[in-house]
Amino acid sequence: MDSIEILRKLISFPTVSRDSNLELIGYIGELLDAHGIPFKLIQDEDRRKANLIATVGPTRRAGIMLSGHTDVVPVDGQNWSVPPFEMTERTDAFTVVVLPT
Repeated sequence: MDSIEILRKLISFPTVSRDSNLELIGYIGELLDAHGIPFKLIQDEDRRKANLIATVGPTRRAGIMLSGHTDVVPVDGQNWSVPPFEMTERTDAFTVVVLPT
C-alpha cells in the first residue's frame, strides 16, 4: 500500500469528536505493527477513545516528537461540496508531494 492509499484510508474514518476513534487507532496500530514499530494505547475511562504513542528509532538520544489528534468537528448540517470522509484529488487546489521511501 502506498502513501496515497494510506492517506485515503486515514481520511475515510469518520472520527467525529462525539464518536469513538478506536477503528482509526486500530488501523494505525496495524500499520505500525507491520513495520515492527512498538506502540502503546492509552484509553479513556469509557474505553471508547484512545491515544496512541509510538517510538520510532533509537531511544537513547534526543529526537523529534510528532503530535496530532484524531478527532474532527461534527459535519452535520454543513454544506460540503465533496464528501468529508473521502479523499478528493484536485489539481487546482494544491499539490501533495509524496516522497519515495
